[in-house]
Amino acid sequence: MDWGIQNRLAGILRPQTGRCVMLAIDHGYFQGPTTGLERPGEVVAPLLPYADALMLTRGVLRACIDPACRTPIVLRVSGGTSVLKDDLSDEDLTVSIEDAIRLNASCVTLSIFVGSAHEKTTLTNLAKLCDEGQRHGIPVLAVTAVGKDMVRDARYLGLACRIAAELGAHVVKTYYCDGFEKIVNGCPVPIVIAGGKKIEERDALKLAYNAVSSGAVGVDMGRNIFQSQWPVEMIRAVRAIVQDKLTDAQAWEQFQQETKGRAAARPTGRRPSDVGCGMADVNRSDTPLPTSHFRHPP
Repeated sequence: MDWGIQNRLAGILRPQTGRCVMLAIDHGYFQGPTTGLERPGEVVAPLLPYADALMLTRGVLRACIDPACRTPIVLRVSGGTSVLKDDLSDEDLTVSIEDAIRLNASCVTLSIFVGSAHEKTTLTNLAKLCDEGQRHGIPVLAVTAVGKDMVRDARYLGLACRIAAELGAHVVKTYYCDGFEKIVNGCPVPIVIAGGKKIEERDALKLAYNAVSSGAVGVDMGRNIFQSQWPVEMIRAVRAIVQDKLTDAQAWEQFQQETKGRAAARPTGRRPSDVGCGMADVNRSDTPLPTSHFRHPP
């Protein structure tokens, strides 16, 4: 890799450990004002000291993030569909490499939809983005989106991750699953795992521990941090696993100690039935939104 790409990756993957805690807040590019992320600038500010990278769109970056922020930016550059569509896989590149450079992005990212009707388009978009990234010294992270009709297993995710790496991605983001070691062994570039839908804090910490123990270089969590009742304490616990190499049990003990006897860090405004609702976790009304064919892993 060129020096510039290596240098930018070194800002995301901590050189001392080769690992990263990435905070994903790009959900709004197809979901709109996601629960807990209605005011992203206020939500993100106390979390940034504990994140090795911040994954978001250029609109939120320009409007909500302090330009003095020194956290490396992983810029979402794909889109074109919304949760109102039956098929989210019909994406295209939506940000030029020149704008990514103007925003001082450390990495650019897009989703690929292996097995979808728009598989070829998203994969050729990845190839084009890798060409542009190579030309300007900016690494590319490929996100393996998963269709609702596809089994989220090692065979499928291993296929998607290997294709992403073959096309030039420098890092791949995917889901954790049984047999995750097979995915890592078959992918020649680093893998970070997606946090996915909101689950209980104890379970999210176990997910992070299992992933890095199986070869992932880190996690890219969103809802399991900013939708937690204690988001700062949660990202600190995740960081303790990824960077300090604590077990999930040790990180859970830390989390309990830090939240013991405290009120919620911020009101979530969620009903119990809201927790963990995944793709439906968007701006709500009495009229249900249609379900989509593909799911994104932030």
